[in-house]
Amino acid sequence: MLPKRRIYELSVFSGFILLAGLLIREPYYQNVLIFIGIHAILTVGLNLLMGYAGQISLGHAAFFGIGAYSSGILTATHGWSPLSAMLVAVIVTAVIAVIIGIPSLKLTGYYLAMATLGFGIIVYIMFREMSQFTGGASGLVGIPPLSFGKWTLGTGTDYFFFVWGLLFVVIVLSLNMVDSQVGRAFRAIHDSEIAALSLGIDTSRLKLKVFVISAVYASIAGSIYAHYITFISPSSFGFMFSIKLVTMVVIGGMASIWGALFGAATITILPEILHVFAEYDVIVFGIILIVVMIFMPQGLTCGILDAWQKSKRLARKRALMEQKARL
Repeated sequence: MLPKRRIYELSVFSGFILLAGLLIREPYYQNVLIFIGIHAILTVGLNLLMGYAGQISLGHAAFFGIGAYSSGILTATHGWSPLSAMLVAVIVTAVIAVIIGIPSLKLTGYYLAMATLGFGIIVYIMFREMSQFTGGASGLVGIPPLSFGKWTLGTGTDYFFFVWGLLFVVIVLSLNMVDSQVGRAFRAIHDSEIAALSLGIDTSRLKLKVFVISAVYASIAGSIYAHYITFISPSSFGFMFSIKLVTMVVIGGMASIWGALFGAATITILPEILHVFAEYDVIVFGIILIVVMIFMPQGLTCGILDAWQKSKRLARKRALMEQKARL
């Protein structure tokens, strides 16, 4: 059962989804919001892995790509229904995550980061070289839009409500997880794996569990991306996208589900605002990351909330001083 604070947060969030879906009809803005939703599903999963469990991943774009290509190939080449293809993509991604996670999660820190980076690079090369299945560098075309029986998502409004409705479910599940005993165990592993082991926590099982969950979230986002764009190519799932995902987590705020949403929105919208600097996006993201880490090390979400709390405290102090001065 969710606490009252969570219910209030989710009520506000659901109200935003409903209002935005009904009021925003411009295709460009709908497109931006849909991408924010897709990136947020990815970022929530990565935040569970990095922010809560403390396991660094620099190859999460690979799981995003596996979900996209699995769903895309099954529907475009073999005529599967999108829903069946998405379910198979989730299973394939989960199995690969278990195979990769068992040896990789025995590593820590930079070694784990390098292992996941290597995995991401290998998957990216496979997308490029296995052209008989993936279309190679030219990409995979002919992916049908999402459909469920006779209902096909044909408009931006349809996709908006589907993506953000799914994001709502993902956030509810994730909040339930982090507020549970499992979530407390994740935080214990993040703080000190040795201390967690001494408390009887099965750290290996829990690290693998959160790794698979984050990979499944990425797979779902990848499948939606493939069916929304109806075309995918390896360039969408390279190393730079993994770095962008990590940037979303850090900027939004580590160990914050709502921060993951805020970080995804910030990094998705920024290129639209700073399109003049498109050739220097790596430099721009680097500068933003440095500034946030120096002045708001807990992320923008916590930083803004802290600044708001400080301003309230200062206002109360000022009011007390003025009251004393009158006396």
